[in-house]
Amino acid sequence: MQLSTLDYVIIFGFFALVLAIGIWVSRKSGKDTTEFFLSGRNMPWWLLGFSMVATTFSTDTPNLVTDIVRTNGVSGNWIWWAFLLTGLLTVFVYAKLWRRSDVKTDMEFYDLRYGGKPAHFLRGFRSVYLGIAFNIMAMSAVTLAAIKIGQIMLGLSPVETVLIGGTVTVIFSAGGGFRGVVYTDFVLFFVAIVGAVGAAYYLVNLPEVGGVSALITHENVVGKLSILPDFSDTEALIGILVIPLAVQWWSAWYPGAEPGGGGYIAQRMLAAKNENHAIGATFFFNIMHYALRPWPWILVALASMVVFPDVASIQEAFPNIEESKLGNDLAYSAMLTKLPSGLLGLVMASLGAAYMSTISTHLNWGSSYVVNDFYKQQLKPEASEKELVLVGRITTVVLMVASAIFALYLTNALQLFDIILMFGAGTGLIFILRWFWWRINAWSEISAMFSSGIISILFSMTSLGPYLFGGVDTFGVEAEGIFPGWARFPAVVLITTIVWLSVTFLTRPESKATLYEFYKQTQPGGPGWKKIIESSRAEDVQIVNRNEEWTVPSGILAMILGCILVYGCMFATGNWIYGNYTLASILTVLVVIAAVLLKLVWNRLRGDIL
Repeated sequence: MQLSTLDYVIIFGFFALVLAIGIWVSRKSGKDTTEFFLSGRNMPWWLLGFSMVATTFSTDTPNLVTDIVRTNGVSGNWIWWAFLLTGLLTVFVYAKLWRRSDVKTDMEFYDLRYGGKPAHFLRGFRSVYLGIAFNIMAMSAVTLAAIKIGQIMLGLSPVETVLIGGTVTVIFSAGGGFRGVVYTDFVLFFVAIVGAVGAAYYLVNLPEVGGVSALITHENVVGKLSILPDFSDTEALIGILVIPLAVQWWSAWYPGAEPGGGGYIAQRMLAAKNENHAIGATFFFNIMHYALRPWPWILVALASMVVFPDVASIQEAFPNIEESKLGNDLAYSAMLTKLPSGLLGLVMASLGAAYMSTISTHLNWGSSYVVNDFYKQQLKPEASEKELVLVGRITTVVLMVASAIFALYLTNALQLFDIILMFGAGTGLIFILRWFWWRINAWSEISAMFSSGIISILFSMTSLGPYLFGGVDTFGVEAEGIFPGWARFPAVVLITTIVWLSVTFLTRPESKATLYEFYKQTQPGGPGWKKIIESSRAEDVQIVNRNEEWTVPSGILAMILGCILVYGCMFATGNWIYGNYTLASILTVLVVIAAVLLKLVWNRLRGDIL
């Protein structure tokens, strides 16, 4: 494959635009930490919404989706589609609470919700645990995808790809701060979506694929098309659909899909003008992320099964690919090599956009933890705003270098996705309940965090896991296991939940002063705070300062209608593509009805976001 002059003009023009935006906003972004990490808390919903979508439009996502489709079919995507429930719960219940909290990072929440040394430790430790360790793992998966794209499409070595992509990204991330990230995300979104759709349209209509009609009847593809798993295959049904929808979405922490909100999604909600803009941004993101965006990637993944039916065919077509990087996820990049001049340049620019958007967000988010929740709180409370911004910029560079080095040793993104998911198993319920149940304390979260990590290590990285759930142990011996493989994740969730609930009741609750202050600031409401409200009234302390009814029941109803709307859009789009017009029409009508009902409920909740 050889890039034309037109391709290079498109690619370099795009990179120049991104750098120009970063340089343009760098002076204002360096004023203070609120500006550098939250752009002054005055961002509109539509700009933040586009930023959220662009951030999750990463280079590893199409590779991950391709790996899933080629391995488990379209239905295998329920492993991440299930997180829609988490996303919509954040929209209709937690977005307003995060904006009311007025914290700079979700780690600062710990000093608001809890008190004393345990809260201080939790804030500092998790800022490093998530902002550095987990953040580096997430970024390395994105960088790994960029490495594979660079090898196949440009013939670059892993080190060359890392140096080129990392240098450009870190320049505008360190200079422009959060404002630069959000502004460039707006541009990156449109470049990425046009590139993805254009690539899908062209590749599905390749002569060897023959268009959608020929694709969906091809022998390599026909068994992979179903949006739902085979209900006659009990193990696949439980592992692919039941566990994600029944357990995973509320029980697991994962970057960008934290139960109750958190991470870079919380960062954008905290940067919104007000509660309504936080809600609008998050809802827009969930619609785009789940309902519409996956289908271009899915179509390319299905087409790849015709052109490259197995990993051996990919290796044969690209003999220079390193053995350690071979896998089904390479099929997406392999398909892109068949694009014509012009479109190839646009798609390469879109992949660059996806890479930079995701990495820049993670860099700014991770450095916000290091600066606000570790350096300022744990090391140097008297640090000036200028010094804190400098530390943020240095941290940005260090995170980029560390993640790039780690990426050189990875094999595939799905491998890392599973590890991160397991390490967060069992902690999600705390993130949901801590807003609405006064009894949860700092020790609850500390015990959940450590028990989840320790149990995951025991089940995933020692011989105990294979003997319980099947697989190959650390000595290379195949074990059948006492329990089915799908039971591994629920087992971690169950044990972790038992641990943190036990610790909650065995330790002292937070002080009344802390609980009063938290309630007064966020006004969560609900029966879980009844005891604290009654106590405050008995002591003549005013903590209820909003004349409004508890909106969580209406929020859950809105969440259900939102799920019908978004999943309906996803199913309808798929069936329109597959040619199932009757079912697609019925689903489209259902989407319209759900949208009307949701509008009525939403108006009761928050009114017009504009």
